[in-house]
Amino acid sequence: MIRNLELGFLLSSFFLLWIGTAEAKCSRGCETALASYYVTENNTLTSISQLFGGVNINSILSYNLSQIPNKDSIQTDTRVNVPFSCECLKGDFLGYIFKYQVQPGDTYIKIATEKYKNLTTIELLRMSNSIDENNIQLNSSVDVPVNCSCGDRRISRDYGFFLTYPLRPEDNLSSIVNTLGTPPPDVVQRYNDGLNFSSGAGLAFIPVRDPSGSYRPLKSSTGISGGAVAGISVAAVAIILFLGVCLYIGASRRKKLKKASLLRPPFEDNSIHHGQGPVTALDRTTESVALVGASSPGLTGITVDKSVEFSYEELAKATSDFSLANKIGEGGFGAVYYAELRGEKAAIKKMDMQATREFLAELKVLTHVHHLNLVRLIGYCVETSLFLVYEFIENGNLSQHLRGSGREPLPWSSRVQIALDSARGLEYIHEHTVPVYIHRDIKSANILIDKNFHGKVADFGLTKLTEVGSTSLPTRLVGTFGYMPPEYAQYGDVSPKVDVYAFGVVLYELISAKEAVVKTGGSIAESKGLVALFEDALSEPDPREDLRKLVDPRLGDSYPLDSVHKMAQLAKACTQENPQLRPSMRSIVVALMTLSSSTEDWDVGSFYENQALVNLMSGR
Repeated sequence: MIRNLELGFLLSSFFLLWIGTAEAKCSRGCETALASYYVTENNTLTSISQLFGGVNINSILSYNLSQIPNKDSIQTDTRVNVPFSCECLKGDFLGYIFKYQVQPGDTYIKIATEKYKNLTTIELLRMSNSIDENNIQLNSSVDVPVNCSCGDRRISRDYGFFLTYPLRPEDNLSSIVNTLGTPPPDVVQRYNDGLNFSSGAGLAFIPVRDPSGSYRPLKSSTGISGGAVAGISVAAVAIILFLGVCLYIGASRRKKLKKASLLRPPFEDNSIHHGQGPVTALDRTTESVALVGASSPGLTGITVDKSVEFSYEELAKATSDFSLANKIGEGGFGAVYYAELRGEKAAIKKMDMQATREFLAELKVLTHVHHLNLVRLIGYCVETSLFLVYEFIENGNLSQHLRGSGREPLPWSSRVQIALDSARGLEYIHEHTVPVYIHRDIKSANILIDKNFHGKVADFGLTKLTEVGSTSLPTRLVGTFGYMPPEYAQYGDVSPKVDVYAFGVVLYELISAKEAVVKTGGSIAESKGLVALFEDALSEPDPREDLRKLVDPRLGDSYPLDSVHKMAQLAKACTQENPQLRPSMRSIVVALMTLSSSTEDWDVGSFYENQALVNLMSGR
């Protein structure tokens, strides 16, 4: 335990040296901050927008009226101000975590210096990701933290809008003040106490004007709380205290339940485990995810209904000390290892302590929601790291089957079945639970395929829960580029229709076996979304021939073109720009059930003429 704390303090201290005067003990963030992005060759507004979570290009232009006179051409060796949400992360520091899709040849060094132009660092990437930096898999997702500032009332209440500015060798305090037209140098220096503006490296936080030409005053509820500037070294202790307090409160409310038998399914309901009839059952017991301090090394004491708490020793033994031979996958929040635990095959996800929010989110969902088409959680462990133990799904994920080498192509009938299975799992969390859940990261890589080639939705670390009838508020952007609908990528609006849109992209993947974003050239800027690719084909007077060109070539002629056309029409409905026009998952299940039936004669015309189904699809 002592060694772990010492390591945490060392990493945190390095973080403090890097960010200079980063705010500590924040209570909340501020609406907007700016990132100063240094433009080099091949940068475009589109590529910059993609790096920063799909921020609206018009929004970028509004903060760069003088820098970008022509939106179709950006001058190299200049800076572009990119707006982003400045949030209070874990109650300790201000920043935002962007999701970056790994490209060929990427390393942490390249992501930090070339992609994000020193708005983040290698050390921050290492601290925020469990991915081995020497083996970053193509198309995996990397968390990219960027710090920001909302101001400091001890210095001035006149400034509440700040630019995160990576210093370059040609910079000094006077040149920055003159170029940006900021407050006087002494004021800027006070916001960056101890920072050498001529060092050519590091981050500065600069108070700047908004598009109206005015300085935004500091809001009383943002910035540093309690007047303490303690740096990020507090983060390690704060996380431990946060976990301890939360779980102590939870544990005090109820006694720890007896451990469930590992071999017994966590929810015994025939309609769920055998797929008979509609699934409406829900375990409505009071949530009992809680963390308590423990005298033994590590964090222990989570009490969770219907899940087994494993010891670290047991998990380590089952994975040969988490050896590479047992490693079967890696994602944005941790590596996955194969194990055999108490006679059952299992998959163990090992997560760093920094992923506490995602760990608790997934634990909360999978201990309350049980369905044949959702991956089953067996247990957990909170010693040394955070561990989630799932049922082992033999056939990997859908993305591997569609694009991986060494696998037989999925027959068309299996693709329709996997689509139906996944839709049933999503329908359950959208419409049969209270509160309802929104997955927010539906993609082919998060759909697992069992030995019978049925689909199961997995990876609930980004799930958002909403009360029925509640109005969704803007939220931080998470998920994977290419699967995000416009209203979410631009405004952060969250509703079940976010999952519907992403599911439509998966349907297009099932047809074509292409990535969600298809490269048309050598750079990110030269790419096209799968949605746009299919919309072009479906807009033709006779789309069937164009669709034939998009079908996975590995299928040969072993597919019914009429069925492909119907699935593409359904995917088009799911990916409508207006979320209100997208179908519900219930109507999607009905459509796919009809499509999968070989005895039903279902054509596109009758699909849209069926008024009851149209009403379901339009949400009426």
